[in-house]
Amino acid sequence: MTRALIVVDVQPTFCEGGALPVAGGNDVAEQVAAFAETRRGEYAVVATTQDWHIDPGTHFSDAPDFIDTWPPHGVAGTDEAELHPALAGLHPDVSVRKGQYAAAYSGFEGTDEDGTPLGDLLRRAEVDAVDVVGLAESHCVLRTALDALEEGFTVRVLTDLTAPVSPEQGEAARETMADAGVVLVASTDA
Repeated sequence: MTRALIVVDVQPTFCEGGALPVAGGNDVAEQVAAFAETRRGEYAVVATTQDWHIDPGTHFSDAPDFIDTWPPHGVAGTDEAELHPALAGLHPDVSVRKGQYAAAYSGFEGTDEDGTPLGDLLRRAEVDAVDVVGLAESHCVLRTALDALEEGFTVRVLTDLTAPVSPEQGEAARETMADAGVVLVASTDA
């Protein structure tokens, strides 16, 4: 198998101190960086995704419901929207941004600077399997993993390299992913 590591939305905006923080986000950033450094040789491609909102319409709200509407986050061009500083040494092979003008949860909704979607970029590299890590497990990791399945990839989520918005939402996301055929495994067992 030709495998890619997809690092989903590991950005300060989703970590402690950011606009839409996930508890444990900074720890996930550090752990993903350490994992990628020691295991990079196992991956043909390392890809990153970023929320990069320019004018996402109703995705942003002054009175968010935290289901379909959210406080402003991942605003294009801000430090919070950049990759987390812990990933400074990652040097991804592929980087996509998503959500410029609409809500976007899946990395597969993202494109690179040339407008090429993530799925096409992975297929060009003859990738057939992906490991998904990042933030938040209950939202963007979930959608990225499910879309990866739909795109025809074999999919694993490395459960210790992600964190959900809440424990309950994380449990529901893991159940949904497992039912769909995503393999849930700790990075030490991958």
